[in-house]
Amino acid sequence: MLLPVFTLKLRHKISPRMVAIGRYDGTHPCLAAATQAGKVTGPTRTPPASRSRLSRCPAPSPHCLATGRCRPWPEACLYGVSEEQLQSSDVADGANAIVLGTLGDITPPLAIIGGNCALQGFDHEGNDLFWTVTGDNVHSLALCDFDGDGKTELLVGSEDFDIRVFKEDEIVAEMTETEIITSLCPMYGSRFGYALSNGTVGVYDKTARYWRIKSKNHAMSIHAFDINSDGVCELITGWSNGKVDARSDRTGEVIFKDNFSSAIAGVVEGDYRMDGHVQLICCSVDGEIRGYLPGTAEMKGNLLDTSVEQDLIRELSQKKQTLLLELRNYEENTKAELSSPLNEADGQKGIIPANTKLHTALSVSLGSDVQDAHAELRISTSNDTIIRAVLIFAEGIFVGESHVVHPSVHNLSSSIRVPVTPPKDVPVDLHLKTFVGYRSSTQFHVFELTRQLPRFTMYALTSPDATSEPASYVNFIIAERAQRMVMWLNQNFLLPEDTNIQNAPFQVCFTSLRNGGQLYIKIKSSGEITVNTDDIDLAGDIIQSMASFFAIEDLQVEADFPVYFEELRKVLVKVDEYHSVHQKLSADMADNSNLIRSLLVRAEDARLMRDMKTMKNRYMELYDLNKDLLNGYKIRCNNHTELLGNLKAVNQAIQRAGRLRVGKPKNQVINACRDAIRSNNINTLFRIMRVGTAPS
Repeated sequence: MLLPVFTLKLRHKISPRMVAIGRYDGTHPCLAAATQAGKVTGPTRTPPASRSRLSRCPAPSPHCLATGRCRPWPEACLYGVSEEQLQSSDVADGANAIVLGTLGDITPPLAIIGGNCALQGFDHEGNDLFWTVTGDNVHSLALCDFDGDGKTELLVGSEDFDIRVFKEDEIVAEMTETEIITSLCPMYGSRFGYALSNGTVGVYDKTARYWRIKSKNHAMSIHAFDINSDGVCELITGWSNGKVDARSDRTGEVIFKDNFSSAIAGVVEGDYRMDGHVQLICCSVDGEIRGYLPGTAEMKGNLLDTSVEQDLIRELSQKKQTLLLELRNYEENTKAELSSPLNEADGQKGIIPANTKLHTALSVSLGSDVQDAHAELRISTSNDTIIRAVLIFAEGIFVGESHVVHPSVHNLSSSIRVPVTPPKDVPVDLHLKTFVGYRSSTQFHVFELTRQLPRFTMYALTSPDATSEPASYVNFIIAERAQRMVMWLNQNFLLPEDTNIQNAPFQVCFTSLRNGGQLYIKIKSSGEITVNTDDIDLAGDIIQSMASFFAIEDLQVEADFPVYFEELRKVLVKVDEYHSVHQKLSADMADNSNLIRSLLVRAEDARLMRDMKTMKNRYMELYDLNKDLLNGYKIRCNNHTELLGNLKAVNQAIQRAGRLRVGKPKNQVINACRDAIRSNNINTLFRIMRVGTAPS
């Protein structure tokens, strides 16, 4: 069993996910942590003599904490707050996550901050060297050599359930998960670990998920560390119930675990004892710190105590009982088969014809109104056997990721229809387990199969109607044959079997099952493609899907979304108004603060002079002024909340304009849009969003 080599107890309550370690003077490792009192406890210019006595640095309610190499210092400790400052650089979009390190070909190490749909990178002087936008509020960041080219890419986890990989300011991969991504950590090579807000942890290798597990507890912190000395890092997870476990990066099997009396605040590593050996350091929210040395080679990977043997015996016993039950079922079926012919009236229990097959079909149903519209999965057998139940596992579609259909006894038949309504336009694998038998069966045969939902399942092919054609559009040219375009349509939409699309030019019209909106895709013989839709997100998804299918590296697009652009113009006006109100309120609060100091001095002077009437009047004025300050602060908080909401809408608009392009044109649009906003040139901003370039 692996035991702690040291234990410390801090006199501070530590905030979850806010623990870091670094050699801030280049020699001595020192822990830094954010306390629940809104402070950052950690290093001063020189590390404290006692490792367990931490100095205190003031910080306005830190939201994130990170350490890393940052010139000209050996290592730096940075903390971020929601609306104040990081170092000396103002981060208008807040700081929800921080990571320090080098990114791509950008030479100096950066402090990369993820905030309100935006990513910013600063050097040690506070210069803004990196900026881009992402789809939603950022919750986690990590640096990893994702594509194996020797340069680090940025992994970003956000509130829209996506893990995005940025090669500098270009998105090179996206993985959709089922909940908010709360933690990311590089492991080795292109592998990285992740944790979700619903208790899921797992490992990816590039875009392929290696494994994942789901717990009823929440993963507070994850870290990669070679705990069993096999040369490969395991995924270390600290949980909300105080448990710490290490799982194999290949299988997810637990090879080590320990328990704290309170939730885990963070997991880090460092040579904390300065004896030449790196320890795994786990911190709880109550301030308890334990350090573990990796297991020796003699342990052969078994770092758990003897209770694991009992767990293994219990697990094998359960498997034995399951196999015995299955064997008994086979014996009963064999007896029934020998005693009677294969028909339902003879009371056979679970035998079905050997040639029984399961068929699946996907279709769309418009229904009587938009609320009834849905995609439909039809499951049927090849004979008169009935379907007793269907278990469907699919990520992001059903609550809890699984759905069970169990018809009543009176409605049993050889086919069943399951409505499916994916909330997002992403391809989803449906994993089916279908119980097949006869009405009188007590045992059922289980068919397992997988069926993929196309990316644009929630769009039904309809007849074109010129009066309903959307005014918004994107227009671009792709040098592909019409037959290849038809292949893309068949792979990404649920087209009826009798659909016969002729050679270009042609157009297809779809109706959204979510809101009834229209989608037109027009393809000319010259390769020019026009997509008409009022949904700018849908237009971006279609362009990104085409780019992936046809392996397009760069694509320039002309776009116009009059209604959306008008809404964005109103948002930009509101941003200016909220900025003005924010500055005025800040100035008023500063004036009132100065007035409070003056009144307090005058009240104390009156007290010393025993002028009680004047003292009472001054304190009454102070009381009234304090109420005004509190009211002003509430107004300022509401104003700030509205400002952040509008800034998020602006960042998302830039992200959407970028998703309408591919490759270099996409990066040019994002950077040009930011420059236009910096210079407050609104007309130029909309021109960039429309044509993709700034006016010369």
